[in-house]
Amino acid sequence: MGIFKIEGGHQLKGSIQPQGAKNEALQILCAVLLTPDKVTIKNIPDIVDVNKLIDLLGNLGVKIEKLSEATYTFQADEVNLKYLESAAFKEDGRGLRGSIMIVGPLLARFGKGYIPKPGGDKIGRRRLDTHFEGFINLGAKFRYNREEYFYGVEADTLKGAYMLLDEASVTGTANIVMAAVLAEGTTTIYNAACEPYLQQLCKMLNRMGAKISGIGSNLLTIEGVKALTGTEHTMLPDMIEIGSWIGLAAMTKSELTIKNVSWDDLGQIPNVFRKLGISVEKQGDDIYIPAHTNGYEIQSYIDGSILTVADAPWPGFTPDLLSIVLVVATQARGSVLVHQKMFESRLFFVDKLIDMGAKIILCDPHRATIIGHDFKSQLKATTMTSPDIRAGISLLIAALSAKGTSTIHNIEQIDRGYEHIVTRLQAIGAKIERLD
Repeated sequence: MGIFKIEGGHQLKGSIQPQGAKNEALQILCAVLLTPDKVTIKNIPDIVDVNKLIDLLGNLGVKIEKLSEATYTFQADEVNLKYLESAAFKEDGRGLRGSIMIVGPLLARFGKGYIPKPGGDKIGRRRLDTHFEGFINLGAKFRYNREEYFYGVEADTLKGAYMLLDEASVTGTANIVMAAVLAEGTTTIYNAACEPYLQQLCKMLNRMGAKISGIGSNLLTIEGVKALTGTEHTMLPDMIEIGSWIGLAAMTKSELTIKNVSWDDLGQIPNVFRKLGISVEKQGDDIYIPAHTNGYEIQSYIDGSILTVADAPWPGFTPDLLSIVLVVATQARGSVLVHQKMFESRLFFVDKLIDMGAKIILCDPHRATIIGHDFKSQLKATTMTSPDIRAGISLLIAALSAKGTSTIHNIEQIDRGYEHIVTRLQAIGAKIERLD
């Protein structure tokens, strides 16, 4: 197990390039199973979760070639379906939440898909009903081994259907779309997720020969086709990493430029940080954050009531950045209520921030009120443990702004979502090192 040792209280300066989008990569990589042709994918992030999925695809028999640091080719022309029933697969699939998205492509192309109950962040219940109800609507038979926590769907033929999703699940929508593109007839998905990464998946599938309309809306129509062909795809920059670097700049009073952010795909992210008083400037396709030497002030609503930042399905604010917002608010002027609607355990890391001197009231598992210090009282260094990816990066930002030297354990959680983070932060002046 590794740890980060962080000497806080230093201003940073320079530019940082966001990695490819983790949440897009997990969908796109699974889509290579839909065709026997070669698929080239660019801007793949070098992070634990993505590398685990690439290894899993290799174990399934997908031919993988690394062309450069972030570009790979994949060819699923000799898929080993026996691997799906092996003990090795049950172990490999259990260690990665994104492994659930191999089920849709396997079901569509080979008539069966299996998966052990996936792991991932310990942030609360993350049910899979939406995925499997969608497959059942397409004509698949579902079975579940309760003793081994092993899911399976099988179908001789998938047939298009109308379905109203019970939640706008991004991974659920992606899985159902990948199953439906090779189904007979037309599939209509209402209350579909419409995040940019889901749009990217649909555009890629259309280039492969799929017929998906309504991309970017919550109503997708899919006309099934007989087969898909190969393609090339370049992934978007990771919007969660972009938001993390905005928060880092504000908390450390640093002047930072975040390069090539794909502004059109950021949605509410710049506006939410501006409501916290942070200057987020558009320079071409870059974000420029000036040094906030005089701090930043949280806006109130027009009637004077306290600002609430809550997550919502796209184009609402992403739940993955609420942990960052919470940390940034600890040094703002003013107060804010953070409302995490989706996951009931995601705010539990605030006890570590309270230990550092933050003024936070945890109202219930979903809501926290933060009273900002306005930098008049610096956070204190401490020893802490990262409970999940997003809480981990939030604690790292807090440590970089704190007085003294902090230690963060369980940094493998951070490695799951942020590539080469030590060298990238060191390049802009952060005092951070990785220790065994």
